[in-house]
Amino acid sequence: MKMRRGWFAAVVLCFVIWMGAFIGGFGENQAAKGADRYDHVIQFPKERYPETGSHIQEAIRKGHSDVCTIDRNGADVRRQESLKGIPTKPGYDRDEWPMAVCLEGGKGASVQYVSPSDNRGAGSWVGHQISVYPNGTRILFIVK
Repeated sequence: MKMRRGWFAAVVLCFVIWMGAFIGGFGENQAAKGADRYDHVIQFPKERYPETGSHIQEAIRKGHSDVCTIDRNGADVRRQESLKGIPTKPGYDRDEWPMAVCLEGGKGASVQYVSPSDNRGAGSWVGHQISVYPNGTRILFIVK
């Protein structure tokens, strides 16, 4: 009888695990959802660049894309479009999300004033991260 209970419990447990994986997708995380939308994931270090990281999070929360399709050739035009009508401010940079290097950037991008050290450090960090990817690569940004 003990053998039957053990066998029955094992079968029930396997069934529950299988159903959970089938219905709920055990182990799913943010990066796995919608994986067909992107090719690679970059985790942006908010602790290193807090102003830029907060801006990215806020922009995404307000509906801007969390995916950047790299298009270096159009960056200058998109930067002009996104910064048009946003005056410079002494002691600050204008940070854009999505970035000008992204096809999703340009007109309508979120722009915030941030300290130059934060903005330029973040820009350099991102530039280094994406330097290995060709134009057309879709990057999911997750702020950590």
